[in-house]
Amino acid sequence: MRRVWVAPKRSLGHLGRNVFGGFVEHLGRCINGGIFEEGSRLSDVDGFRADVLELLEALKLGVLRWPGGNFVSNYLWTDGIGPRASRPRRVELAWGGAEEPNLFGTDEFLRYCARLGVTPYICLNMGTGTLSEALAWVEYCNSAARSYWADRRRENGRAEPYHVPYWGLGNEMYGDWQVGQLSADEYVRMATRWARAIRRLDPDIKLVSCGMNGWNEWDRVVIEGMASLVDLHSLHLYTGSSNYWTNVLAPHQAERAITYASAWISRVAYVQRLNRVPRIAYDEWNVWYRVHDATLEERYSFADALAVATYLNIFVRNCKWVEMANLAQMVNAIAPIVTTKASAMVQPIYYPFLLHSTTALDDAIDVWVDSPKVAAPELSPGEYWRHRIGDLGPFRTIDASATCDTELSKISVTIVNRDPGSTDRVELRIQDGAFIGKARIRTITEDGSLGKRPAPDIEAVKLEDGSEEAKDDVLVVELPPSSFAVIEVPIAAG
Repeated sequence: MRRVWVAPKRSLGHLGRNVFGGFVEHLGRCINGGIFEEGSRLSDVDGFRADVLELLEALKLGVLRWPGGNFVSNYLWTDGIGPRASRPRRVELAWGGAEEPNLFGTDEFLRYCARLGVTPYICLNMGTGTLSEALAWVEYCNSAARSYWADRRRENGRAEPYHVPYWGLGNEMYGDWQVGQLSADEYVRMATRWARAIRRLDPDIKLVSCGMNGWNEWDRVVIEGMASLVDLHSLHLYTGSSNYWTNVLAPHQAERAITYASAWISRVAYVQRLNRVPRIAYDEWNVWYRVHDATLEERYSFADALAVATYLNIFVRNCKWVEMANLAQMVNAIAPIVTTKASAMVQPIYYPFLLHSTTALDDAIDVWVDSPKVAAPELSPGEYWRHRIGDLGPFRTIDASATCDTELSKISVTIVNRDPGSTDRVELRIQDGAFIGKARIRTITEDGSLGKRPAPDIEAVKLEDGSEEAKDDVLVVELPPSSFAVIEVPIAAG
């Protein structure tokens, strides 16, 4: 018997909706041919694919980041506004892909966010762009003044400011793909200038410094130099392996990153006597290791879905520090949603995001797990990602997180059973309270039937929806091998 204890009165922090965020970039068919396809019978008057929009709406995203890569973002800004017919027709793509029509720019992105009901997050181009261009972009989006760029926005049909709250100070500025690669110290000097100027233009803006992975020297230098000027520090992490246990356990590297980055932030906040302490934006994360061409059209397994579920458990448990997390990407390129000219369909990683996002409550609460342990395998020479996590283990075969509403009347528990060999009976127990009424239990597992696949190369997922009555203040749930479950149950706090 495995056991999971939850403690509704032991809050880990408020869980904001931005933890369930997304990212769209001009990579492969993520935007053109993904969320946007002008002239398609499946698209609306704005050119947005209605089937994709419906699938994204179901995820109840809190925030959407765009455009990401430094080589495209400023070009899209300067030439991606106004009537589409008058724009330059081509735009450079990241990752060396073919050029594409320049039809999805700032106004389209912000209209898309409005349609989805999400908060927009724009990443500024510090790689090939200039500060004056960045200021113009902020002015176009956020200014209510009678100024050149605000008037350009009005001419383009938007009278009121968009009030974009989040702005990233560059994207992956440490990479050797950058034009004139910067050191961390050089980035801090440049970003300091940008941050001060942008805040003078819009004091209410939330700025995000460009971090790396959370445990790197780049992060230490940037946090020390930028913590007083920004609201969030960004981290990126990708994992994935053909080895089952490496794949499902690798997301725990995010816990290392959060621990190290938050320690650096805490130290700097203390030493510099900061009144506003930055938090973490995990604004790129996902499983990705198979495809590295310009399309990035990864096909996901159910093991990948368990890894995504574990990532989300980690972000929930660490919501005191993680204010935002953005799954990268959302459509076609390393994405949960795949499109053809005729339809849109979902991959296995769609389901844990859907269940997490739609059942999460107001506050993360403490959770304790008793289950067998497993050590992380040694990394094989051919692994694409070389994250060493052995020192973080051994790991429980069951990983869990829990949330509770502010009235302490309902809890939601997300459980990943990573054991591929056995069905586990799990006792769910509550501290300082009692279960009342029936629990709703939704479980996802791999559906190996080829006939159930949405497409020949996309794995099917089996979703079961059931209920269970608690007995003697214990709720017993059966979890199939390699499964993910969400348990929602009313409670009475003691």
